[in-house]
Amino acid sequence: MSDAFCSDCKRHTEVVFDHSAGDTVCSECGLVLESHSIDETSEWRTFANESGDNDPVRVGGPTNPLLADGGLTTVISKPNGSSGDFLSSSLGRWQNRGSNPDRGLIVAFKTIATMADRLGLVATIKDRANEIYKRVEDQKSSRGRNQDALLAACLYIACRQEDKPRTVKEICSVANGASKKEIGRAKEYIVKQLGLETGQSVEMGTIHAGDFMRRFCSNLGMTNQTVKAAQESVQKSEEFDIRRSPISIAAAVIYIITQLSDEKKPLRDISVATGVAEGTIRNSYKDLYPHLSKIIPAWYAKEEDLKNLQSP
Repeated sequence: MSDAFCSDCKRHTEVVFDHSAGDTVCSECGLVLESHSIDETSEWRTFANESGDNDPVRVGGPTNPLLADGGLTTVISKPNGSSGDFLSSSLGRWQNRGSNPDRGLIVAFKTIATMADRLGLVATIKDRANEIYKRVEDQKSSRGRNQDALLAACLYIACRQEDKPRTVKEICSVANGASKKEIGRAKEYIVKQLGLETGQSVEMGTIHAGDFMRRFCSNLGMTNQTVKAAQESVQKSEEFDIRRSPISIAAAVIYIITQLSDEKKPLRDISVATGVAEGTIRNSYKDLYPHLSKIIPAWYAKEEDLKNLQSP
């Protein structure tokens, strides 16, 4: 309750607010001091059809500029009660018969969102992948191609362009059965189509070994000190002409750093965490071995420790 001046009582009295009528009433004489007031507080009312749903959301999703209608199409839901079954089911049936030009895009965007969520990607990457797919789809040349591989390739390119690259193997793990080879072909096709659209080559972004380091180290449960040493080492490795893929270099650096620490990791565990074959890690280790004294931070390992490492 709060206080207000009552004209009948000629003094300040406690007032009661009737939310249903919007009236402010004097608690002593019953005089309506104010009527039809506007309640500016939050309205925690659920507008869902299901009685068990307590979600107070009263608005729809945001508009989507990639869809013809902005994503604001009204969808008639299936009936779940006895009343209005015939009407709602008939309207829903007629709506489904109508042609929705965005139906394929909506399904594709949902698939991309699911893959992005499973990889823990941010919304900007998901939106970029949606935009890439829309540009390819507008060219009407993707019919007959593996749709799952096409969507996965869009997500791979979006990660590269947003400087948050993922390996093809990571993308393949959420691609609904599409193989690495199919995703690679789809990626080349998309890059070609986007190049034809703009008349210039598509910027994919440069991949560095450090882009994968923190995620790989997290998968292996490494300590903060070893992660810091691995990141410094992989940055210094870029100063040398080591002709290996960034992912292979990252895996080899992790192997070296863990062998110099008390928490040694088996080569098999590193291979599983990074997706790099054990043989590839050994070959990358062989290429890095001559430069270890300049790559490994001095605060992490001494010359004697480096000499004790197994020779490749």
